[in-house]
Amino acid sequence: MIDLQVNGAGGFDLTDTPERLWDVGVALAQFGTSAFLPTLVSPSMATVDTARAVLLDGPPAGYAGATPLGWHVEGPFISPDRAGAHSPHMLQAPDPGAVADWSPATGIRMATLAPELPRALELVEALVANGVVVSAGHSAATFDQARAGFDAGIRGVTHLFNAMSPLDHRDPGLPGAALADDRVTVWLIPDGLHVHPALISIVRRAVGPDRLAIVTDAIAALGMGPGQHRLAGRLVDCDETSARLPSGVLAGSVLALDQAVRNLAEFTGCSVDEARLAVTAVPERLLAGAVAGAGAGTPR
Repeated sequence: MIDLQVNGAGGFDLTDTPERLWDVGVALAQFGTSAFLPTLVSPSMATVDTARAVLLDGPPAGYAGATPLGWHVEGPFISPDRAGAHSPHMLQAPDPGAVADWSPATGIRMATLAPELPRALELVEALVANGVVVSAGHSAATFDQARAGFDAGIRGVTHLFNAMSPLDHRDPGLPGAALADDRVTVWLIPDGLHVHPALISIVRRAVGPDRLAIVTDAIAALGMGPGQHRLAGRLVDCDETSARLPSGVLAGSVLALDQAVRNLAEFTGCSVDEARLAVTAVPERLLAGAVAGAGAGTPR
């Protein structure tokens, strides 16, 4: 089972301590996760470089944890108005030069950005050419701006509905554009908090099983129990079911991937085997398609 968005686990936050990548992988394995995209939350470029080096150096001897498939860099090229739990001080304007060497071969597998920002579409085209999956998220994009992003090569939408323009019957925004476009894979956080279970069922009926992925968006608190933890330098209060900033804003989750699959089955009425497609065939196809389209390799 593949998780496209993991911020941390087992007490380790990947943005603060990317060198603990392999410890996070070990923590994830107990929840049935076989592969994952370790996720950096609006990191500095120096943090990205450190993270890539850790991945490309390879696992320690005897490693038996989940396999990292390349980093997912979520931000810093996102909307200040839809930053969610991301620190506003870390956000940057899109700069194609800053990502010129990002590719699966150099450790970057996915990037989440806001397509409506100035020069964002240039950045999308550069990343896609290098074989990186680009996803729209933390975005205030209108319907037309989202469609322009999809035309430029965006093929994913990061945690649909959360931290983005709302779906309105006269102004469908990014969610409406994603639901209407067969080129796009959407993913949801099925913890029952980020998105109402009824809406998760509606989305699955709208896009079918081939365009819906689920992710945990798990933070360092996963597997640690209630208490105070960190997400990209920010303190997060966690109970048995949720992770929130002191302001009450959701800050990732404490959801495990095996539970996410069971939740999807419960919320939608599909079988567990059908739900498992959202963490197997769907993310596999998304990742393989980007690399095949660019002819890029993947890190060993």
